[in-house]
Amino acid sequence: MHRIRAITIDLDDTLWPIGPVIQRAEARLWEWLTRNYPRIPAKFSPERVLEVREAVIEDNLEMRHDFRFLRKKVLAAIANEAGYTPELVEPAFAVFDQARNEVEFFPDVMPALESLAGDFVLVAVTNGNANLESIGIRHLFHDVVAAAEAGSAKPARSIFDKAVARTGCLPAEILHVGDHPLIDVKGAQDAGLRTAWINRYDDEWPDDLPDPDAIISTIPQLYELLQPALRCIRQTP
Repeated sequence: MHRIRAITIDLDDTLWPIGPVIQRAEARLWEWLTRNYPRIPAKFSPERVLEVREAVIEDNLEMRHDFRFLRKKVLAAIANEAGYTPELVEPAFAVFDQARNEVEFFPDVMPALESLAGDFVLVAVTNGNANLESIGIRHLFHDVVAAAEAGSAKPARSIFDKAVARTGCLPAEILHVGDHPLIDVKGAQDAGLRTAWINRYDDEWPDDLPDPDAIISTIPQLYELLQPALRCIRQTP
């Protein structure tokens, strides 16, 4: 770890739990639709919306990495079936997006993330569409690489290659941190990065995947793990 100069880091389920966030955002969106476009909830059950989503993905496989695009297409489809015009899509998505960015960090994340940002180049790498400006931590990151912008989602190598380019470092000088063994760890390994699996729930590592370089359960442990690199950075003239 003494060679590490930059950290690429996943967001959802690494810095905050995403399940409760999406559930709340979906609920807030449905409440808004009920008040403003009542024919939609009258016509669509959650199961029916899921069917529409699956059909939208099937019809737009080349865009399956872009959650924002897919959600807007679903909104347009259910609006049309309920007899509404597409004008509702943008305001409806804005309701969802605001709630989607109301996250609660895992208790260990701050101020450890601030310490890392002071010593390493941090680049967020996400398959989601979290807005770090809205969340309030954009100043801690050198850059953000999202699947929608990169044109592919983790574990595709291209998104990691884009993140490597943004750091200005060699792949071997970068540590990728994420919660998913395949999407984060294996994807980063295939792109030549070092890897740390953040295992918050004491899960078992899959037998069919190569081991990560390190396993941690909190962001402060990541900071401790990188102390050899930090000493090298501080000794460099």
